[in-house]
Amino acid sequence: MAYTYQSPVRVRFAPSPTGDLHIGGLRSALFNWLYARHHGGAFLLRVEDTDRERSKSEYIQSICQALSWCGLDSDEPIVYQSQRTQLYQQYLQQLLDTGHAYWSPAEDEAYGTAVIRFRIPRDRDEITFYDEVRGRVTFKTDEIGDFPLARSDQSPLYNFVVVVDDIEMRISHIIRGEDHISNTPRQLLLYEALNASIPQFAHVPLILGPSGQRLSKREAATSTLSYRDKGFLPDALCNYLVRLGWSHYDQEIFTRDELIQYFSLDGVSKSAAIFDYAKLTWMNSEYIQKADAAWLLTYITHQLDTTWRDQVYRWTEQQLLAAIKLYQQRDETLVQLCDHVKALHDRPVYDHIPDAVPWSEATPEYLRAVADQLYTVDVWSVDAIKQMVQSVCKQYGVKLPMIAKPIRFALTGQAESPSIFEMLYIMGVDEAAYRCRALADCHR
Repeated sequence: MAYTYQSPVRVRFAPSPTGDLHIGGLRSALFNWLYARHHGGAFLLRVEDTDRERSKSEYIQSICQALSWCGLDSDEPIVYQSQRTQLYQQYLQQLLDTGHAYWSPAEDEAYGTAVIRFRIPRDRDEITFYDEVRGRVTFKTDEIGDFPLARSDQSPLYNFVVVVDDIEMRISHIIRGEDHISNTPRQLLLYEALNASIPQFAHVPLILGPSGQRLSKREAATSTLSYRDKGFLPDALCNYLVRLGWSHYDQEIFTRDELIQYFSLDGVSKSAAIFDYAKLTWMNSEYIQKADAAWLLTYITHQLDTTWRDQVYRWTEQQLLAAIKLYQQRDETLVQLCDHVKALHDRPVYDHIPDAVPWSEATPEYLRAVADQLYTVDVWSVDAIKQMVQSVCKQYGVKLPMIAKPIRFALTGQAESPSIFEMLYIMGVDEAAYRCRALADCHR
């Protein structure tokens, strides 16, 4: 008689390497990882690569890289289904020997002739199990029918191999998408036929796009690593995905430790979650703002763009960190931050003066005066620089925007930017003076 696992907690994430890791798959992995960490259990990775034509080694590498980027490494060596053929044959023979399976010469639309099928118990009217998210779930056995376990060459099929793997890996809880509910009664019958422990099941809601349909590439990037390349932090993406379908009161932003502490299947919703790119972007900006600038610099150069530090060669480490601090309070992604910092570092081209920049015959004189006065600042600080610019305004009897906006354009080539005083501070005397004079000379 089959029995139900109680402890210890052992969960698995089992992707098929026929494509990159989808963010829906990442959320399933996160739910499993958090459940394991909350209960002091083990999180395992199994690669379901029995589809030899579609499974690719580059996808295995991509999936593992995405999980590692999010801090979801397997606690034990990765299991590959393609390496367990002999094990599956042993279990298949056991089912044949005990009469729970039989050879079927009837034509099968999907698998051809002579497949091995599981024999549904004729005295069983229904199959009932308790789902940790959805409660009691019941299926009628006459709606299932004898289902295939292996092809004519005895190559095993999905419902059979996952049960064998979960038995061998001693999986205690199966946390997966609701699209797998229909597979559960077949798998329960296999556990019983093999007299094996039955895991607890939890089927979580799917992630839908704004249209209400399954999330598509048109509505949002679906590959996990594409979010890394777009400048999203892994903790921000994970925080957002966990909140899609799970809640802890009204809290939105969690540290990783808080997610581990609070996560439970009781907090998982039964309803499908709608993916909101704008909310994800907002959450990412919150994480960027709170991050240490030195940590961001290290992350950018190791995870986002290994050449970026070389592109801002003119600046010292101190200048670069100051620039990161300036833009991390404004930007929503690290790609935006990197672009802005590099744009500030690079000398602009002054093709024409935008309408938003006040300009008169006296403006070049103002800019040269600022350039000269930069060298008179005793203590190089944002406040001292601000006082100097204000003194130039007073000297010429003009309001601050009449000089500040041309300075902004001189420094960045843009009509809008962060505080000019902070940018002057970051650039230093020589570079700031050079740009002010360069703009004055271009448009005399």
